[in-house]
Amino acid sequence: MENLWPWVVLIGYILLLLSLDLFVFHRTQEMKTTKSALIETLFFIGNALLFSLFIYWVFQQNYLPNSSELSGGSAVLKYISGYLIELSLSVDNLFVIAVIFTSFKVPLKFQHKLLFLGILGAIVFRALLIGVGLVLLNKISGMTLVFGLFILFTAFKMLKSHPENEEHKPNKILKLFRISNQFDEGRYTTKINGKFYFTALFGALLTIEFTDVLFALDSIPAIFAITTDPFIVYSSNIFAIMGLRSMYFFLANMLERFAYLKYSVFAILLFVGLKLIFIEYLHLPEWISLAYIALSLIVGVVVSIFKSVKPEQ
Repeated sequence: MENLWPWVVLIGYILLLLSLDLFVFHRTQEMKTTKSALIETLFFIGNALLFSLFIYWVFQQNYLPNSSELSGGSAVLKYISGYLIELSLSVDNLFVIAVIFTSFKVPLKFQHKLLFLGILGAIVFRALLIGVGLVLLNKISGMTLVFGLFILFTAFKMLKSHPENEEHKPNKILKLFRISNQFDEGRYTTKINGKFYFTALFGALLTIEFTDVLFALDSIPAIFAITTDPFIVYSSNIFAIMGLRSMYFFLANMLERFAYLKYSVFAILLFVGLKLIFIEYLHLPEWISLAYIALSLIVGVVVSIFKSVKPEQ
């Protein structure tokens, strides 16, 4: 039981941040300005970085099972690397969320509510997927090679795809659920002519949860290339998702400006895929992985901004 208290602190901290988000930042359904969305984004990023101090202390004092014998500093580097990987792989997710909201015609005042519930679902589903992934790695020989090849496949598939042009049609869900096109003042169920229906808000939420699971199938194996410690993998995943939700409202109108980030994500996936494949033969220091991931993201952002402001010839 003594090894459970860091997990209690993690979940408690996450729930505290979500409570602040729901009851302080978004206690009304008023639309947020770009400035307030940026402040919230920085708030969640700052808390993710602040939690790295707790990571350092927990691993330095050996308060958790530490089969890899990570020092506090090494654990922090792996945590930040995992956090950046999850953020970078979530770029496509931003596009997909925008498409989902457009497909279901979700009013702006209901969008934060959906994303808030989405993070609650992610807390559960990510834990399950991480648990399954770790069991596979520990029980089946050669799973690192399988995960590595899967990540490489994902990288090349992502390079060819254009998520901003993808269609997520509600009628695929209508085949399984009775979903109306009504929102009924933000409710998830309604009655039409005395018959029970789910509202379009429920359909959008269901789609968001499903797509988050799909994205997790990419991001979780990628973080396994950095570390297989469950505490680091889970905490970096959840803090990145929380930051992504607030980041969406800041970047929603500027996603097209970061078109070259997809090449940064491709470079990161290529790196972690190869690292997983050759993990038995190649052991890179944590700072090299972190530096490569950070540099890839910086280059993608800088090139995207430069290209967006460069006058056409």
